[in-house]
Amino acid sequence: MNSKFMQRFIEIAGRIGAQRHLVAIRDGFVAIMPLIIAGSIAVLINNFPPFGKKFDFVGWMNGIFGDGNWQLVGGTVWNGTFAVLGLLVAFSIAYNLAKSYEVDGLSAGLISIASYIMLVPVTEDWGLNFAWLGSQGLFVGIIVSIITTELFRLLMSKDKLVIKMPELVPEGVSKSFAALFPAMIILALVGLFQALMTALAGVNVFEVIFDVIQKPLQGIGDSLPAAMVVAFLNHLLWFFGLHGTNILGGVIEPIYLPLLEQNVDLWAGGMSAFDVPYIVTKPFFDTFVYMGGSGTTLALLIAIFIVVRNERKHPYREVAKLAAPAGLFNINEPVILGLPIVLNPVFLIPFIFGPVILTVISYVALSTGLVPRTVAMLPWTTPPIFSGYLVTGGSWRGVALQVVNLTISVLMYIPFIMAGVRAWNQQMKEDKAS
Repeated sequence: MNSKFMQRFIEIAGRIGAQRHLVAIRDGFVAIMPLIIAGSIAVLINNFPPFGKKFDFVGWMNGIFGDGNWQLVGGTVWNGTFAVLGLLVAFSIAYNLAKSYEVDGLSAGLISIASYIMLVPVTEDWGLNFAWLGSQGLFVGIIVSIITTELFRLLMSKDKLVIKMPELVPEGVSKSFAALFPAMIILALVGLFQALMTALAGVNVFEVIFDVIQKPLQGIGDSLPAAMVVAFLNHLLWFFGLHGTNILGGVIEPIYLPLLEQNVDLWAGGMSAFDVPYIVTKPFFDTFVYMGGSGTTLALLIAIFIVVRNERKHPYREVAKLAAPAGLFNINEPVILGLPIVLNPVFLIPFIFGPVILTVISYVALSTGLVPRTVAMLPWTTPPIFSGYLVTGGSWRGVALQVVNLTISVLMYIPFIMAGVRAWNQQMKEDKAS
């Protein structure tokens, strides 16, 4: 644990986790997550599957409001959330990046949105092409938000370009005038870039970025090796006391959220959840691997109650009793830090490699058609069983896969808990003897 390699690894991981642009991307996605969940739930309600033969929610609603009329509500929610994902990200990332530089976040976000819209192709009737406002424009939104914010920060540092108003002028007015010249310069540069792309290349930047960067990354991200790497790195970082989910968030969310968006869109259009194209999405990990939180720690809690059921005051059991209520809602800091798992060699193997095994099992189950693929985004605190049913479009097979994965993870944890209990009891005997 004290080797130079491990120390270097922790240092590098810490730097990555604190890297300004990755943090801004991560926080930008976190900021719009309520909207993503709202759009996903709206689609889920619009297409809620029959519950057995007794209750058909869609049929019941059609009987009250007429065929499809009530679904217009969910459709408009989708239009304001998932359908404009790239636009939302363009603002939220720019805002967070500007705040990290302690410059005007609102102005940076607005300039980023304006720049993004300038690059969006226009339809024949002078409307914005929705095809590039959503997930397909996501990487353009990320790039535009970073570049425009960096330019804004640079230009705002030039006193000659900043209009300074008297102190009695309201703060909002003062900030808007201060950003005037930087905004004009940035928008002029974006307009020049768009004109050159159209005149010289005859294509728009969205097509170039999507074909060159976004599409290949999504293809790699949907593979089993990539999913295994994500699961491994997440838990390796957690084991060393680093927030693996946050550190990797800025890298994986731009890849996996668009895959989910396409699954949801196709499912809403009538495609079966078995037939949607993508296997590995953010809910794939949240639902089938991170049950109870990173490390599948809900299984760890169950295993503790099984192994130390006869030792009422054992510290493992006491920690498990305190951590269980939060663990049901995928909050596992009490057990990770209280047991502890961090830097505890006893739990190294099941905590890091157990989720990798569950990733393989889940990938095989979804890729072979045993279990439907994910078509909904839920709050990460949704308890297992409920989440397995909902993210697969209302399939009991999603629940069955969660039960199988939990069982396997419990069986993996049990021998290591038994070893930990023996070591603890031996230490207690030695302490009493001394």
